[in-house]
Amino acid sequence: MRKYLFSAGFALLVAATSVSITAMTPPAFASQIKYVVNNIPITTGDIAHRAAFFKLQRKKGDAAQEMIDQTLRLAEARRLGIRITDQQVEAAYQRFASNNKMPLAKLDAIMSQSGVTKEHFKEFIRAQMAWNQALSARYRSGEGGSVTEQDAVRRMLDKGGSKPTAMEYMLQQVIFVVPASERASTLGKRKREADAMRARFNGCNTTREFAKGLIDVTVRDLGRVLAPQLPPDWAEQIKATKVGGATPTRETERGVEFIGICSSREVSDDKAAQMVFQAEGGSNDKDADELSKKYVEELRKKATIVER
Repeated sequence: MRKYLFSAGFALLVAATSVSITAMTPPAFASQIKYVVNNIPITTGDIAHRAAFFKLQRKKGDAAQEMIDQTLRLAEARRLGIRITDQQVEAAYQRFASNNKMPLAKLDAIMSQSGVTKEHFKEFIRAQMAWNQALSARYRSGEGGSVTEQDAVRRMLDKGGSKPTAMEYMLQQVIFVVPASERASTLGKRKREADAMRARFNGCNTTREFAKGLIDVTVRDLGRVLAPQLPPDWAEQIKATKVGGATPTRETERGVEFIGICSSREVSDDKAAQMVFQAEGGSNDKDADELSKKYVEELRKKATIVER
């Protein structure tokens, strides 16, 4: 499942780098609202950009319906609390250029001269990343054909393996709250405060004592979390942090946050086996694609889609 979500989602973009841009002239797109999906407008410009994207990929598709689906996916991700920051999108855009051995200026030119635009491509990347997380959440919930704990163990043993282990973390989250209305004026100050507290962090027992004299600081015990359950945005940082330490601070929708690692241990049980099985590809691309289609169909049935 993970292979599909984090690789195949971007594999289709590779075709873009093989297109010659020497003879391309960017089309002029007049833009007006064509659809309204759950009160979110989709313009003729959005649809034209997606059609240009299909052409760049040498791929057939209905650009209008694809934009409706993308709008539904993004809205569902937001409902689930999934937020992909501009920094994450920019990093993915730069990685795409780097992985395909081209300077950013060339990728920008391809997007501009083909009529896709880098803004549209980046929004596509944001939607892909958010939808990947939404699909992962649904898959872990058991709605994606998830195997039972006992089935996972049996399948692993049948393949000649042993019951796998997984790291179990005891975590604590520290949030320096920044109201949306004060974000522009106070975010920098709050980040400095969070960095200072993070530097003093030496275990979860003293966190609340440190936080007592600070304004609008929330300390949450997240309890025990197995490695495959770690939030995707934090997973690598948590795994790289020693027990008693804290991850680097990050700006989020809530403000500025870091996560303390209270303890960790290696566990071997059926639940860990189930999660490792799923994380390491117990499912396949076909299963994930079917789950995605089913999920979008459900969203469409509930949606209000108005054509202008």
